[in-house]
Amino acid sequence: MNKEILFTAIRAALEAGAAIMKVYTDPNADFEIEKKADNSPLTLADRKSHAVIAAHLAETPYPLLSEEGAKTAWEIRKEWPELWIVDPLDGTKEFIKRNGEFTVNIAYVKEGVPEAGVIYIPVKQELYFADCSLGAYKVSHISQLEANTLEELIARSERIPYEKRHTPSDTFLIVASRSHLTPETEAYIRKMEEKYPKVETVSKGSSLKLCLIAEGNADVYPRFAPTMEWDTAAGHAIIRAAGKEVYHAETMQPLTYNKENLLNPWFIAE
Repeated sequence: MNKEILFTAIRAALEAGAAIMKVYTDPNADFEIEKKADNSPLTLADRKSHAVIAAHLAETPYPLLSEEGAKTAWEIRKEWPELWIVDPLDGTKEFIKRNGEFTVNIAYVKEGVPEAGVIYIPVKQELYFADCSLGAYKVSHISQLEANTLEELIARSERIPYEKRHTPSDTFLIVASRSHLTPETEAYIRKMEEKYPKVETVSKGSSLKLCLIAEGNADVYPRFAPTMEWDTAAGHAIIRAAGKEVYHAETMQPLTYNKENLLNPWFIAE
């Protein structure tokens, strides 16, 4: 995609992360937790992050589909060949638990395919960004955008997947959800234990699981529990740019986006 537009998405993610951290670190904040229709939590930080991202992305040519924004009817969305799919605060449960494992997710999707993505981890001050024509990158120790161009930011980034894995190379590493370890996932883990001599699992919240796959620091992420398109689109784009894929668990076809039903099928990222 256009480099300036990707740079706008990166700026949006960083500024949204700053807005989230103001709430997260406020000793007097009660997070203003509400329950959405599906009984999932919504906080003041979700709303503030959405407002920041929506303002930035309004400067671009593409419409916005956000978890916290107004839901656009399928009759309108199906006419969108390109769009943003955003989760302003992925891992709200982790945010409420104060374990730091929450992210800002911004994805650019073209004809159902995630072509570019940005994931920011506010607590760790780690930024992932990718475009399928440019590759995938990670920047550490970043809380604001000091670079003036995307090229400058790439120059201070690490290309992913890493050339050398940071986790034990003799171990088949399965990454699983911090909050949604299902019986089907446990069965999958047992199956891998029969196939590989040494298998370990690591639990992470939010889209951090997809980031581990993109880095090459985990081998597979099986997700046999419900997720929505905004949960995975940004991570999927980064994984694709890193030379990997997220597959429908039954058909083994890549996941697609901006569907009539925004619920993802079960999937395997590897």
